[in-house]
Amino acid sequence: MWLIMAVLSAVFAGLTAILAKCGIRKTDSDVATALRTIVVLLFAWIMVFVVGSAGTITSISPKSILFLILSGLATGGSWICYFKALSVGNVNKVVPVDKSSTILTVLLAIILFGETGHLPVKLIGTALLAVGVFLMIEKKNEQEKETRRTWLPYAVGSAVFAALTSVLGKVGISGVESNLGTAIRTGVVLVMAWLIVLGKGKTRELKKINRKELVFIILSGFATGASWLCYYYAIQKGIVSVVVPIDKLSVVLTVAFSYFVFKEKLSRKALLGLVLMVAGTLAMAIWS
Repeated sequence: MWLIMAVLSAVFAGLTAILAKCGIRKTDSDVATALRTIVVLLFAWIMVFVVGSAGTITSISPKSILFLILSGLATGGSWICYFKALSVGNVNKVVPVDKSSTILTVLLAIILFGETGHLPVKLIGTALLAVGVFLMIEKKNEQEKETRRTWLPYAVGSAVFAALTSVLGKVGISGVESNLGTAIRTGVVLVMAWLIVLGKGKTRELKKINRKELVFIILSGFATGASWLCYYYAIQKGIVSVVVPIDKLSVVLTVAFSYFVFKEKLSRKALLGLVLMVAGTLAMAIWS
């Protein structure tokens, strides 16, 4: 079941990037992040009540609460960086860098959780991922070089925070029903997102949001909520160093969607990079 949930997480994550890109063409990325977090939070709490786990919130240990909060803060940091990168860069380049968080996550899982089974496969897989990401972000011309300087730091920041999210979430969700854990950490993200909007004085941007883009922002929130619920069930029940690579296969769906929706084509080197990323991911998922 946890393998199925990991695959579903990848599908919904792939949809999230495309829907979010459609929703932030003119809308400020921080405002969009804050709005979509409301949708994710509502989605998460509805699931909590559906599965009947709300009553267990008082039995959560202080340690789990602490790590869920830290995981939420890391998620907030990842989202803010990710959607800023999407707002100024191509989906085909931003998403692979974001998915490189797999490399750091796998290494941390090996070190912190002792997930050393099939270690050579995991190390080879992470190496393929690293080479694949490098090939996919290769610049083509001077104009793209300038764009890269803008989006790349945000994409890297998103990857680092995403890796921390997985590791902190694994600790925090131990002994906690996965839907409830997701709802708690989403609440942290919501507070963080709106504090940033208020701190930067961007509340005026709320009145300027295009209705069509608002629909895409809401849909991306639903996709994110579904992805999270599947993902945290998977890492709670399964092996982190296997679940995370499967989840990152969403890059294939994202690239496919971006080709049809945004007409973003891949060069031969970028396509080779995508193939290496998929090969590394499948190697870790199948033989780990």
